[in-house]
Amino acid sequence: MANNNSLIIIPTFNEKENVDKMIGAVLELDHSFHVLFVDDNSPDGTAEIISKRIAGSVGRVHLEKRKGKQGLGTAYIHGFKWAIKNQYEFVFEMDCDFSHNPKDLNRLQQELKNGADLVIGSRYCRGGKVKNWPFKRILMSYFASVYVRLILFISIKDTTAGFKGYRIDVLKKIKLDDIPFKGYAFQICMKYAALQHKFKVKEIPITFVDRVQGVSKMSTGIFKEAFFGVWEMRRMKL
Repeated sequence: MANNNSLIIIPTFNEKENVDKMIGAVLELDHSFHVLFVDDNSPDGTAEIISKRIAGSVGRVHLEKRKGKQGLGTAYIHGFKWAIKNQYEFVFEMDCDFSHNPKDLNRLQQELKNGADLVIGSRYCRGGKVKNWPFKRILMSYFASVYVRLILFISIKDTTAGFKGYRIDVLKKIKLDDIPFKGYAFQICMKYAALQHKFKVKEIPITFVDRVQGVSKMSTGIFKEAFFGVWEMRRMKL
């Protein structure tokens, strides 16, 4: 794998309405961007749609299929290990539902090239926005980040953000197999681990847009894991 390549990891479960358009959006980006879909045996045929696009992608689209729905966190860890094995320099996390704008990947990549170790596409730093969410959900999300900052004593504004870019050295340093979380708590834990290792973390503003097609994977269990998981993180050395 050539140096300076960037890998976008996108976990999928029942994303047939979005995945073909997402592949098209990624392929419009600079050729340094490759994408790895980690699909948890989607019954709606998501993996089959991806497979059909791989042949014409000139090696830029990849697919890892897993046997069942194992959670967001394990999907990303699977992708991180794949990225390390294939010697990518920059690795990005992004949702498949277009709540994260693929064009913003250029901005995240540039921040990594400028020296950041972890860059966060942030809804809550200066200039960040949320569109098409009910006001109640915005409040819940914002104050969840405030709660995390208070418990973990960190200054990151958008602690649950899922739109991020890493230098590969960050992923090599963090003890990925020791992270027990699967949902939002995983996103919090990765940021906390990067700070534990004194990596340079930077937030840049994005506009987060609620999904138009497909079904949200948010659940009460995911929320509870994050709420109680931050207390567990305080005792973890990753």
